[in-house]
Amino acid sequence: MADHPRRWVNILGVRVDDVTVAEMLEAITSFVEEGGAHHIATVNVEYLMTARRDPEFAAVLRRTSLNVPDSVGVLWAARWLGHPLRERVTGSDGIYHIAELCARRGYRLFLLGAAPGVAARAAQVLTTRFPGLTVCGTFAGSPHPAEEDDIVKRVRLARTDVLLLAYPHAPQEKWLDRNLSRTGAAVGMGVGGAFDFVVGAQKRAPPWMQRWGLEWLYRLWREPWRWRRMLALPQAAWLAFWQRFEPDEGRRL
Repeated sequence: MADHPRRWVNILGVRVDDVTVAEMLEAITSFVEEGGAHHIATVNVEYLMTARRDPEFAAVLRRTSLNVPDSVGVLWAARWLGHPLRERVTGSDGIYHIAELCARRGYRLFLLGAAPGVAARAAQVLTTRFPGLTVCGTFAGSPHPAEEDDIVKRVRLARTDVLLLAYPHAPQEKWLDRNLSRTGAAVGMGVGGAFDFVVGAQKRAPPWMQRWGLEWLYRLWREPWRWRRMLALPQAAWLAFWQRFEPDEGRRL
């Protein structure tokens, strides 16, 4: 694991780094210039709850270079624990910041994941929005281990600097943990449904709902089948409430 910022908070056993969007971009720049393989995870409430029941996933989050706070629920939990985080850093917004950074500094960006054709369409949108951006490759694929060697070869041959991966949260982070160092990319970051948002296949909540932390309600309204996944929110809130009263709650460097 690469050095991570000194300020962090432990939320339900997961390290969440206190970084802003600007600091994440500075870290990406340093990672690319230094070389190596640096895994960035965008931690939301679902990550916290998955880490509690999946030891392998929890171990992955301990090995990352950065765990950025992706959801308002994570910010609320940190504030309740007495260690407020300064800013929400999402994959859905971060994809645009990262694309702009890559265009400005000449880094090569690879888009991996989502449904067939979505990554290629996202590349068209991003290269139009950010002149000079080099998207060196796109591919849907899947996180299934049987496809790993082929995907790793594609990413490596493209001479990738920054790899953005759009699979479901646990498979994408485990994929990066297993394979990022083999791809030759200096930075790998899971962005979930960000490609779908870029191309308009999915709509984000209105800005006012994002500000008030109600994106979960908007997604539930649009996709009612997600109701079981939404149970993670009250469960996490209850666990974070009691964590405050534990002897080692909210530890940070």
